[in-house]
Amino acid sequence: MDDDDHQEEAPEQVKLFGMWASPYVLKVRWALSIKGVEYEYVEEDLRNKSHDLLEHNHVHKKVPVLLYRGIPVAESDVIVEFVDEAWSHRGGRILPDDPHERAMARFWVRFVHDKCSEQRY
Repeated sequence: MDDDDHQEEAPEQVKLFGMWASPYVLKVRWALSIKGVEYEYVEEDLRNKSHDLLEHNHVHKKVPVLLYRGIPVAESDVIVEFVDEAWSHRGGRILPDDPHERAMARFWVRFVHDKCSEQRY
């Protein structure tokens, strides 16, 4: 095997900023688990947010935030879609391929978000 064959196996720099009780963070953790992505988890104190969290999500200043190779991705739905696409070579799709089934999955995700909307993380 040459060095190019090992690039795929090289450890990826993935970090997740979260809070244990957040359903939005849990959704991202599930997506990472489904795809078998190893990552560093950083627990945030939401009453005293870290400089890193504020720097990487300066718009909403909330968890979850995924850092991939130093580049931040924010908002749980966006992160899940990113994980699904960035690691498309690992396992099946998180969201279905069929447009109607994918739309229905997004509908139910939004339904759950609306039910959890009283908890703002």
